[in-house]
Amino acid sequence: MKKWKVVSTAVTFGRFHKEPVKRLEEIGCEVMINPFGRPFTTEEMIKYGKDADALIVGNDKVVKEAIDQCKKLKIIAKHGVGVDGIDIKAAHDRGIIVTNAPGTNCQEVADCAMGFILMLARDYYRAVFETKSGKWIKRPGISLYQKTIGILGLGNIGTAMAKRAAGFDMNILGYDIKERQEVRDLGVKYVSLEELLSNSDFITLHLPLNDGTRNLIDSEKFKMMKKGTILVNTARSQIVNSEALYKALQDGTLLGYATDVYDSEPPVRQPFFDLPNVLLTPHEAGTTFDSNKRMGNTAVDNVIAVLTGKEPPFIITGK
Repeated sequence: MKKWKVVSTAVTFGRFHKEPVKRLEEIGCEVMINPFGRPFTTEEMIKYGKDADALIVGNDKVVKEAIDQCKKLKIIAKHGVGVDGIDIKAAHDRGIIVTNAPGTNCQEVADCAMGFILMLARDYYRAVFETKSGKWIKRPGISLYQKTIGILGLGNIGTAMAKRAAGFDMNILGYDIKERQEVRDLGVKYVSLEELLSNSDFITLHLPLNDGTRNLIDSEKFKMMKKGTILVNTARSQIVNSEALYKALQDGTLLGYATDVYDSEPPVRQPFFDLPNVLLTPHEAGTTFDSNKRMGNTAVDNVIAVLTGKEPPFIITGK
């Protein structure tokens, strides 16, 4: 039987759970796991993927140059949800199928976003550091109860976030191009972007990155926000204009900002990184032992389907 080659550039694929890798090996695949602990460069993707039948990718940039050099490639499977880093048109032009793994880590990302809000609202990150350093300083924080949270993007993650906000008895405003009754039933009030930004005490981003959302939160949008707003970004870094963000953190528009996403990984240091009201984590919002297994198996479901001549469960259409 033909032996397929599967190259994983995704940093966490097969790292915490071996079951997805074993499933590939059991059907006759030679599997290569990311050896670097970071996304592949284009040169590395070409070097290791040029004779691959399948790529399982993470937060790598999968550009046309790499796609064109991987002559045997049949599928690019995203180990995750967002496919903005993949040149989908270039893949489709060569007959390569692109897939993703929706819903596999939505609960975990929502957990992270709510955790960020709690840490910033109650100043927990500073309180922990100071108390462990021998200081005893009590500061009042901000309650979540009956405050207003604005959720930009109400897909799987945004909906999970709404459920958590409802548990805190928060008033929930939502913004999305598509409105769903399921979301309204959670107590979410759909409003315009301007109304959401103007009336929210907390704002959390769960939008995909595309031409309509890139730099969506710019200087004009920050001017619409209340003084002392808390902003959380577990979506994509490019949704927020970094220069406008830095100013908003300094002039009091934002009480705090937390992010798990960056333009590149590891990121190039930005001026706002050093501000005391900023929290940074290494793009791990969706990563737990449980979600890693779910995501890995979903990516493998897609790969196995394509390699065995079947339609994958989560195929990406369009450009």
